[in-house]
Amino acid sequence: MNILILGGGGREHAFAWKLKQSPLCEKLYISPGNAGTTTLAENIILNGFEEIGNFCIKNNIELVIVGPEEPLVNGIVDYFYSTDSLENIPIVGPTKAGALLEGSKEFSKGFMEQYHIPTAKAFKANKDNKAEAIVYIKAMNLPIVVKADGLAAGKGVIICSTYEEAEAELLEMLDNDKFGQAGSKVLLEEFLEGIELSVFVLTDGKHYHILPTAKDYKRIGDGDTGPNTGGMGAVSPVSFADAAFMQKVEELVVKPSINGLQKEDIDYKGFLFVGIMNVKGNPFVIEYNCRMGDPETEVVLPRLENDLVELMLATHHQKLDEHTIIERPGFCTTVVLTSGGYPGNYEKGKEISGLQKVLDAIPFHAGTTTHNGGTVTSGGRVLAVSAFGDTLPEALEKSYKAAANIDFEGKYYRKDIGQDLM
Repeated sequence: MNILILGGGGREHAFAWKLKQSPLCEKLYISPGNAGTTTLAENIILNGFEEIGNFCIKNNIELVIVGPEEPLVNGIVDYFYSTDSLENIPIVGPTKAGALLEGSKEFSKGFMEQYHIPTAKAFKANKDNKAEAIVYIKAMNLPIVVKADGLAAGKGVIICSTYEEAEAELLEMLDNDKFGQAGSKVLLEEFLEGIELSVFVLTDGKHYHILPTAKDYKRIGDGDTGPNTGGMGAVSPVSFADAAFMQKVEELVVKPSINGLQKEDIDYKGFLFVGIMNVKGNPFVIEYNCRMGDPETEVVLPRLENDLVELMLATHHQKLDEHTIIERPGFCTTVVLTSGGYPGNYEKGKEISGLQKVLDAIPFHAGTTTHNGGTVTSGGRVLAVSAFGDTLPEALEKSYKAAANIDFEGKYYRKDIGQDLM
């Protein structure tokens, strides 16, 4: 069958890598893709829902997988469902109403409160209750988490160590349009002390499966220092997420989330990413995402032994109950190589060498493109180097060996991925 992936990062390269292993996948397209996906799929440029739809009809696309959040939040699934010529094409992802779990932090917080899902206490602020919000800040414990309501390219969550900083960030968002429309509403949230993990749920709207657990590392510097990034590495599985803890996650978080979507009559067929904070052995939800995470996808999909095409079709046809998730034993780790200066300003077009030296790992491309027959950098996060191991140290050793062999001007990567789980 002909399959289309939307997106061009490491997550989408991992999807392409996994889909191509299925005997059901004949022709694979990816829009826009990157330098790495050219060996697996045909990279194409598609702009807008109408152009995507026309391409699907012309090329007999029989499955569409939406990687990033933006098209989901903007309603691409609704567009397919409401267009006669597209409504029978399986597309994996929630409708606009379901994607609001990621598209609006105020909505997701209200959803968690409505369905008694454990989460941090929060105040919902806007321009009309600004004075009340400032009073609320002064009554909170430090640090304070200030969150822009909408999509802010991963930069809309700020942890403030002083009351003055929290008030300043609130006013920057509400009065000075720091994040544009995304910051027109703001959550003031209590800080949860604990350790994070990512829980990925695949649901067809009726049934669900919990995929392999993962933990990502968001800050730029070793020891979780410096500003947040899109993710500097990931490991799977997570040692503290044992059977007892995951039973709590399923009973307290996953089941009420899926039941809540059903009660709200939200059509949700796709991935639900739940950011969990383990607080003294109890799970609290930090956030929902309406898609797979990046770079966690680069460790979760390699550990998934199922035929991914079969799972995606079962998701669309609401037959996930006919499948069982099979996890590869051992560990998978990924280390992200970034451009110098990221997550601030960085240069592009730096030639990448050493990829041919990577033999015991999988270099998933993120911010790369081809130029004059070579591969060059085109983004802040350039590559995610994934590797397997029977133990966590073995997997990390392979990832780091590959990271050292790949080179480009300004290359940077964290040296402590997974060390906190040893």
